[in-house]
This record gives sequence, structure tokens and C-alpha cells, in this order.
Amino acid sequence: MTPAVEKRPRARNARPKIERAALKLFVSEGVDAATTREIADEAGVSEGALYRHYKGKDELALALFMETHNRLGEMLQQAFFEPGSIEEKVRRAVTSYCKLADEDWLLFSFHLVSLNRFLPHDTRRDDDPVTVLERLVQMLMDNGDVPKGDPAIIASMCLGVVMQSGQNKIYNRLPGPFSQHIEAFTRAIMAILHQR
Repeated sequence: MTPAVEKRPRARNARPKIERAALKLFVSEGVDAATTREIADEAGVSEGALYRHYKGKDELALALFMETHNRLGEMLQQAFFEPGSIEEKVRRAVTSYCKLADEDWLLFSFHLVSLNRFLPHDTRRDDDPVTVLERLVQMLMDNGDVPKGDPAIIASMCLGVVMQSGQNKIYNRLPGPFSQHIEAFTRAIMAILHQR
């Protein structure tokens, strides 16, 4: 006699449930350790429901990562191309970054802890956040708004202000909403931009 297989009814709105479940597991266990079965169980859907939306957990993980990654690139461009002083532009960029983090900390955390996994495989594009920031720093240097230097180093230092703080928040070393640190982040980035 064959054991009965538990059949779940077809879930409505399965995709958002799958994505939230995957994020929880990816952040707590890592992408490699989480299985499609665990994701489906956590989401309360069948494993087949996951495969109806994604080819597997790697495609799901990349899609979740790129959702935040692409938004960050767009937000940086928007913050810097609106009128205002350099400090106002930096504050707008930092505010957007912090609000995105506070809006969905789980998705944001996943992006931060997955950078080393997905960025080496992402082809260099004009709209990824790092390239956008390097271009913006180069533009500020070309205009004489900030001292000359290596735009890649300066951009990485500026990103480090918010990204390392984000890592500390993931490790429960930075309580409260990320947005409460906007002014501190802005001052630190301005100091980096104006270093000689």
C-alpha cells in the first residue's frame, strides 16, 4: 500500500507568500541551506506552486536581490539629478536608502547579506548602484565640487557608511529605524567627499 501524499489546495496569491518565506529562510539559513520544500512549507503552499513562478530557489533568490539592487540604482540617480546643493543631494540619497531599508527590512537585509553572492555574477551595467555612484562622484570631481581622487575608492567609502551600518543593524547592534541615522550618515559621506 502506497502512503498517502498530502495534497495542498492551490494557494491564491502564492507568489508573495513564497517570496516572504524565501526571504526569511535565506536570511536566517542562507540561500544554499534553504530548500524549495522548506520555502513551500513556510509559505503554506505546495512545492509545485514555487516552480510555477520560478525555475528554482536560485532564480527566486536572484530576483529578490535584483528587486532591491535596481531600486537603489534608480533612487541614487533621482536623488542626484534633482536640483540642490551637494549636501542636499547626499541627504536625499541617504534618506531614500534608509526609507527603503525601513519599508522592508527583511528584503533589505537579504540584499545586504547577498551582495558577495550575486554581484560577482552581475555584468557591469550603467544602472547598478555602485556604477551610478562612481559616475556621480566623477561628475562632482569634474565640476570641481569635490577634490579630485579615485571615484571608485570614494564611492566605495560612501557606500560603506550606510552598508556597514546596515550590517550592524542585521546583527542587532543598531536598534531602531534606520532613518534615525540620516543626519549622521549624511555628515560622514560629506566628510568623505570633501577629504583631501
